[in-house]
Amino acid sequence: MAKTLFDKVWDSHVVRQVQDGPDVFFIDRHFIHEVTSPVAFLGLESRGNSVVYPERTFATADHNTPTINQHLPVEDALSANQLNALEANAKKHGISHWGLGDINNGIVHVVGPENGITLPGATIVCGDSHTSTHGAFGAIAFGIGTSEVEMVLSTQCIMQPKPKKMRINVNGKLGLGVTPKDVALYIISKQTTSGATGYFVEYAGDVFEDMSMEGRMTVCNLSIEMGARGGMIAPDQKTFDYIAGRAQTPTGADWDKAMKYWETLSTDEGAEFDVEFNYESSDIEPMITYGTNPGMGMGVTKSIPNAENVEGGIETYKKSLGYMDFHEGDSMIGKKIDFVFLGSCTNGRIEDFRDFCSIVEGRKKAENVTAWLVPGSHKVVDQIKEEGLLEIIEGAGFVLREPGCSACLAMNDDKIPAGKLSVSTSNRNFEGRQGPGSRTLLASPLVAAASAVEGVVTDPRTILNAQK
Repeated sequence: MAKTLFDKVWDSHVVRQVQDGPDVFFIDRHFIHEVTSPVAFLGLESRGNSVVYPERTFATADHNTPTINQHLPVEDALSANQLNALEANAKKHGISHWGLGDINNGIVHVVGPENGITLPGATIVCGDSHTSTHGAFGAIAFGIGTSEVEMVLSTQCIMQPKPKKMRINVNGKLGLGVTPKDVALYIISKQTTSGATGYFVEYAGDVFEDMSMEGRMTVCNLSIEMGARGGMIAPDQKTFDYIAGRAQTPTGADWDKAMKYWETLSTDEGAEFDVEFNYESSDIEPMITYGTNPGMGMGVTKSIPNAENVEGGIETYKKSLGYMDFHEGDSMIGKKIDFVFLGSCTNGRIEDFRDFCSIVEGRKKAENVTAWLVPGSHKVVDQIKEEGLLEIIEGAGFVLREPGCSACLAMNDDKIPAGKLSVSTSNRNFEGRQGPGSRTLLASPLVAAASAVEGVVTDPRTILNAQK
């Protein structure tokens, strides 16, 4: 019987099927950070349990970490307590821990792939919704709750109903200034934030085959924003080249054995999906959001649609525009901005900084803009320096900060002030997501860069065309 990529990975990890219930599902890799793990460890200890496979769990500090002066004690008491608890719990249970100051430290969904922990055909969980990022490698990866974190620590299994299957095909070649972030935001704008609820999505077609691994990670990262349980892309030679030689990637005979399995990880011809969608690359332009969920997005040159042309409640729609201080029919181009944030597990990798620098090189940051440029890991910092990007960044009047989740969420010192408008390369634009009362426009690194130097929302193609 023909199987999808998702079926192959899922079915091979089912330990036991519960009649009329969920599957008992084995987990290969478990990532933890300082926010969702402390309570799970307390539950573990209250039951007298231990971590069954500590070598399969990996801890890194990211959400509560400051992005300046990381060599100093963390000032915020709650953040410091959570960071200390992660370190203590990891040490007690024999779990590898990459805390502040560790060369491997960074955002969990950046450092996992960087270090070869993320592998094709693996099952990966973390107490973080954007665990879907790792699906870019042909893995089944999804976020879990605190009680489930405890379950995985103590049993290395989780109980999950098998999701339905969706395939999204995008074919053709992307146009000038259109990035993987734009592809993802376009799909979400079509699917809405609930269109993929209950599904695991496989992305297929020319556009995803042509993408780099970093671009694929961006797309899979955003799967959760249309309600999906996760997203995945079949591994290919790009995947194998990316993971080869990394710290925790198999070597020698183990690599050869793994490759025999990895090369089987594609959807069989004739395999059936519960639902399938097709989009054309020519319909996608640089995107930007205008409301308070990732589904409220449009091409950057478009105008905000009228309420009657939008699915959902009119009052909810108008409330969203009221929060953003926008109006139906507004053009996004030219709206004055206050902040730009480049970073997060969505766009904190080296390719994102290359894109940003391709726009700002030879230009200057607008005086009205505060910019936070935050790499996803120390390895990204090293690449930025090695490639000469730091000189471009500083020459344009920007400052490179230290790794962490930063202004993706208001859980550290990097908060957007109330009322201020931020162009953000992160993944969520809910009310208060980047700080109480903050207003967020989700966009690609190219849109963020163009807006940072112009001081207003800007179509990056105007700069890219001028560079030809």
